[in-house]
Amino acid sequence: MSATTALQTPELIAYHIHDGEAPALLPGQGQRPWMNETSERFAYRCLPLSIANCTGWELRLPCRFTAFWNGGPKPDDVKIIPEDDIDLVHRTATGHFGFGTLTFHTGYLFRTSPGWGLLARGAPNSAKHGIAPLDGLIETDWLPFGFTMNWRFTAPGQVTFERDDVFCFIMPVPHLVLDDIRPIIQPLASQPQLKHEYETWAQSRADFIAKLQEKDPAVVAEGWQRHYIQGKKANGELAGVEHISKRKLADFKRV
Repeated sequence: MSATTALQTPELIAYHIHDGEAPALLPGQGQRPWMNETSERFAYRCLPLSIANCTGWELRLPCRFTAFWNGGPKPDDVKIIPEDDIDLVHRTATGHFGFGTLTFHTGYLFRTSPGWGLLARGAPNSAKHGIAPLDGLIETDWLPFGFTMNWRFTAPGQVTFERDDVFCFIMPVPHLVLDDIRPIIQPLASQPQLKHEYETWAQSRADFIAKLQEKDPAVVAEGWQRHYIQGKKANGELAGVEHISKRKLADFKRV
């Protein structure tokens, strides 16, 4: 735990339910194919995107299959065609809920510290044509059974999931404290210092873009502003709080 982090490090345990092969559990990976394909990989300049990609753990498929949905409401309107180990596919994926929902079994019973749950979703900043992951928040601090990860077809058709595709992304969250948050809206002018910092940033941004369009050599060489990545305000002053520009979560340890 970082010396400057006030929160106590929560516990996260994955109990392997069955014998045999189970989905791999890995720290979130920062790379995305579509981000790699952007001009000069500019998508990685957006630090919130890159950090979100790594803020959690991935569950990866141990098998390959194709799923079909005919548009009907019944569970068996979703068909799964194994293209790998048949028994493993049927243990992993099913059309259990109907209405175009594809259900995955994680193979684990997760346990978190009191007050903490798991947010289960698809891999951040990633998409699959024809089907979308559904989010779930699970009270894993007491639940004595596993949960399923669900995706829903966006239209009748077929999708193929490859071995090692990320089908679930888990992130521990202290969800009980969320109900205690009392959000407010107030004018930025009520905080003069913050308003000044915002206006300084906005002017800096406008000047940078204007010089970039004018092909100013120094600005063109710089390419893009790095205030956020460097944890600095527009005037070059450090933010004064803990800032990260990369994240490296721990691997699950077998005991």
